Amino acid sequence: MSDSITVTQSSVDPDVAAATAQFLTPIVTNLTALAVNGKQAHWHVRGISFIAVHELLDDIVDHAQEYADTAAERIVALGLPVDGRLETVAATTTVPSLKAGFQQVDATVAGIVAQIDAARASVQTAIDELGEIDASSQDVAIEIARGLDKDRWFLAAHVSK
Repeated sequence: MSDSITVTQSSVDPDVAAATAQFLTPIVTNLTALAVNGKQAHWHVRGISFIAVHELLDDIVDHAQEYADTAAERIVALGLPVDGRLETVAATTTVPSLKAGFQQVDATVAGIVAQIDAARASVQTAIDELGEIDASSQDVAIEIARGLDKDRWFLAAHVSK
């Protein structure tokens, strides 16, 4: 006779998981868009502080990928799939478009700050809504918010007067 153990996908109530995913999924989408657009900006930035902004954009891309992964892993840990495919991201992101081609530092910084702000808005919605639904997922959103705020500060400082 063998002992068998039934293991469920998640210990979280499916309704809680679904409610949580509706707030974390836009974070995944917007941060994936930020990562792709940040790399585009990294390749095309021009101007007096080129190297500093060029290198900072790599950090922002790395952070956006890390934050998207954190949110996506939370969704999957709750037992639900996440769709981070580029076609899905392009169709659903609220991050504004980035102008193609070479950009001066000021324009690059303004464009990426606008993208961080759009991504941050979806994070704030998650923070506001998840407290009553799933505190652990709200903590994930709070952690992401802190990181985005810091990245925005570092980037905006390059053009602040």
